[in-house]
This record gives sequence, C-alpha cells and structure tokens, in this order.
Amino acid sequence: MEHIKEVVTVEEQAIAAKAAAKKLALLTTAEKNEALLAVAAYLEKEYEVILTANDKDMQAGEEKGFDAAFLDRLKLTRERIEDFANGLKEVVELDDPTDHVVSEWTLENGLHVSRITVPLGVIGMIYEARPNVTADATGLALKSGNAIVLKGGSSAIHTNTAIVEVIKKALQQTKVPAEAVQLIQSTDRKETAKLFTMKEHIDVLIPRGGASLIQAVIDSATVPVLETGVGNCHMYVDNTAQVDMAISTFLNAKTDRPAVCNALETLIVQREWLETNKDALVQALRENGIQTHGDDIAVQLLPDCKPAVEADWANEYLSLDVAVRVVDSVEEAIDHIDRYGTKHSEAIISEDDEAVNKFMKAVDAAAIYHNASTRFTDGHALGFGAEIGISTQKLHARGPMGLPALTTYKYVMKGNGQTR
Repeated sequence: MEHIKEVVTVEEQAIAAKAAAKKLALLTTAEKNEALLAVAAYLEKEYEVILTANDKDMQAGEEKGFDAAFLDRLKLTRERIEDFANGLKEVVELDDPTDHVVSEWTLENGLHVSRITVPLGVIGMIYEARPNVTADATGLALKSGNAIVLKGGSSAIHTNTAIVEVIKKALQQTKVPAEAVQLIQSTDRKETAKLFTMKEHIDVLIPRGGASLIQAVIDSATVPVLETGVGNCHMYVDNTAQVDMAISTFLNAKTDRPAVCNALETLIVQREWLETNKDALVQALRENGIQTHGDDIAVQLLPDCKPAVEADWANEYLSLDVAVRVVDSVEEAIDHIDRYGTKHSEAIISEDDEAVNKFMKAVDAAAIYHNASTRFTDGHALGFGAEIGISTQKLHARGPMGLPALTTYKYVMKGNGQTR
C-alpha cells in the first residue's frame, strides 16, 4: 500500500501533484480505469462518512442563511453519492484521450513525424460549493492522465475533505498515486491565490462558478486559464418562425432548469412576429410564471412586462425572469448579442435560410442553434460524455470540455541517424 505524504502548504500540494502527474502519464488505460472503478466502489461503500461531513456544512449553511437553491446544490444524499460513482463508471467507458496519433507523415530524409495527444499535466480546479464537481473533475482528470489540485468553496469544506479522503483511500489500492488528487483546505484567500501564479507546478486553471469567481481568477492568474464563462444566452425569433416551435423552444430554454448556464436569459423578437403572436406568447409566459423585462415596444405589447434597465440586458438571471428586446431585423439581433452576449450559447428560430446563415456566421459564441433550445450545450447532451465545464473562450478549448479538452500534444520524431 502506498504511503500518502502529508502536505500542508498550497505550494507543497502543487509540487506533490506535479510529481504524481509524471507517474500518472505513464499508466495504461486499463490501470487508470481500474483506479476510477476503485474510487466509485469506495464512494458507494463509505457514503455515510461523506454524509456525516455534509451534515456539518449543511448546518453551517443554514445558520448563515444561505438560500434554498444554494443549500440544494450543497446537500448530498446517498442517491447523489451513487450518482457520483455512476458518473465515474461512465468515464471508464469513454475513450482514453491520450496517446492518440492525430497526424503523421514522413519527410524526404526519412524522418517520421507524429503528433500525439498527451495530458496537460496538473489541473487547478477552482469552484464554488458544489461537491459533485469534486468527484466529477477528479474522474475526468485521472482518465486523461492529469493530476488535479481542487479548491472548492469554503461552505463545502467538510464535504469535499471527506470525498477526497475516500478518493485517496481508494487510490492507495491502485497504480494511480494518491498524491494525484489534492484538496486545498486553507480558507485563507491569499494562500489559495498562490496557486494562480505557480506556473512551474500548475499547467492550467479551470474556474467554475459565478462571474465574480471566474473574473477573480482571470485577473490574478499567471497560469493559463480555461475560462468557463457565465451564460447570458439569447434566442432570436424572426418573422418566419413557426409559432408553436418558437414558444416551445423558448419555454424549454427558459424554464427547464433556469439556474444553469445554458438557460435562456434574453428573448429577441422581430416586431412583426410579436405583434401577430403576442397573445400566444403572453399565455405561455403567464402559465409558466415567467416575468418579462423589456424595452419600450415590449412593454407596450406585453401587458405584464416591466421596463428593462441597462443591467437587464447583461443579467444572468438564473430564475424565471427574461429580458425581451424587440427588433426589426436579424442585423439588430446580432448587434444586441454582440454587445451583451457572453459567447456561450445563442439560438435563432427561423425558416429564412438567408437570415439563419447570416446569424450562424456573424454571432460569436461557443454554441449556436437553429430551431433548437440552448439547453443542449452540455457534454452529455451533445454526445461528448462527461464535461469539466463549458468554455466561452477560443483557446485552447471551446464549448463543453470533455476528456479531449484536457490534453495537449507533442511531436514525436523517429529517425535512423538523420542530421541537419
């Protein structure tokens, strides 16, 4: 059984993770899968330890007056822990993203060149009080051959500590070094912030949470950041849109899970469509308890609409509120999205091929939809399997980040004495 070296400071944890990453990169797919299955089994077996720790965080959260949505994300049950384990089993079934020959060729001098996928190295994962991320991110990191340093929200410290202790206990029975998974337990922000500048030990940072958390990491990091931005997602309905399709996709995007990043926040409607179909839209809004915040025309046409202020156009409501902008053309819709969008997910509902093509080419976002809900911007929904987050930047990954996004590549040259 492997001995787990006790580490105290953030720097020591980063150093330990780096050393473990070198060992992890040499393991076979079978050895990594064996480790993930061991972790899944231990989570199922030791769920009571995790629930006891979670009770402490829940009690503290209730005493601090956290809202119901926050407490629901924090709360664990035996079923939710089993979901963690099942998620790891699903990752086992996914293809190993490492050691793939992306391309290869032979030079005129006989030197053979291959471009091969390899792990990033050490991932720094910064996230809020979501214990599921602790298990999910660990599984994706290990399967892709990466070590991971976790920093969850302080409100989940007891829960995350228990989960990581169980993970390490399981890894001791496998070829994966237990030091490949580190949890920063310090609640000192200055201590945690040191992680953001440890370029010699950390290869990439992935912040996952609200806008303030993500921006704080971006502003202070010298380590490369994979930005998982917030989702101020728009849906543009033009004059040619089918009424039933427009309303059903709008309702799904807005009401299915309002508090997630791929939920709809702004409805942009072409004036003629709204004037013709306002009664059907108003009925749908009322039946689903949706509060609108609109421009002058929207307020005039929609009886329950509140006047929008500038902040509404950039707001990620995460609730049953929606901003409504009325426009006369697809160009106006594109301009609005360009000004207020977060490059996450944008949709157009239309039967006009010219308008659709213009929207698809002009809108700058990770995911663009034609006649479909924005709710599909998700690793599982798009067929990628599990994801570590949704990137709204252009380098090095964009959109739902599955296992391939946790790799880079190296060039491998094989020769027989070639010189230059």
